[in-house]
Parts: sequence; structure tokens; C-alpha cells
Amino acid sequence: MVQEIRNETGTQRLVGYVVEVGVEEGSARCWLDLDERHLNRHNVLHGGIATILLDNACGTTGSLTVDRTGLAPFLSVSLNVQFLAPGLPGRVTATGKITGGGRSLKFISGELRHEDGTLIAISNGVFKRVPQEKLT
Repeated sequence: MVQEIRNETGTQRLVGYVVEVGVEEGSARCWLDLDERHLNRHNVLHGGIATILLDNACGTTGSLTVDRTGLAPFLSVSLNVQFLAPGLPGRVTATGKITGGGRSLKFISGELRHEDGTLIAISNGVFKRVPQEKLT
């Protein structure tokens, strides 16, 4: 069953993206309907916003390894993004996939695609689980 996470953080409210869990076992996705607020001076998706989407999809994918809701916090240790094609207006979706790691660090790759199937960007990152005692 797909569950949507909306308006969880200030960044999510500001940018307007939606996180989905339960789409595919062990993988989360993050989507955004692009409008003029998300575009750069060339009228394509701003690279920083593309990175936000990949970061959230990958971090939530890490979270799913310990929490079915995808709400257990994971922090980005590193994130490398390669931009492959312009992101044109429409819906873009980032997905994460675990590629390795252990108990506290996860290696997670991401893809950002336009609704027409165009691969806009890919990422590789290291994400760390935030211990519960650090949250209080």
C-alpha cells in the first residue's frame, strides 16, 4: 500500500514535493510537479531542487531499512549527483535503491526521471541512521 508523506518538513512545504513509501519493496520515491518556481534562468529544473529530490528519495529509502513508515531519520554523509538531461516542466520522480552498507551506513543510488521517461539525473550517496538518543 502506497503511503504519501506531505508537509513533514519546512523544505518539503517550501518546495512542494511529495514522498511515497510502499511503492516497491525497500525503495522510496519523491515526486514534484514542476512549475516556474522550480526552474532556473534556462527554464529547466534547477540543479539544487533536483538534488533535494534525490536526497529525499535516497534518505527515505535508507529509513525503510529500519522503519516501514519511512520516517526514521537518516542523514546524508555524502551525495554525488550527475546531471544528464534538462528537467522540463511536468512531473519528475526520484527513486532510491540500496546498493550496500551495514547497520549504520547505507550506500544508496538514485535516479530522477521526467514523466516522459527521460533520465534527468543520477546520484550515489552514503546515508547514516540517526540514533534515537540524538533526537531528544
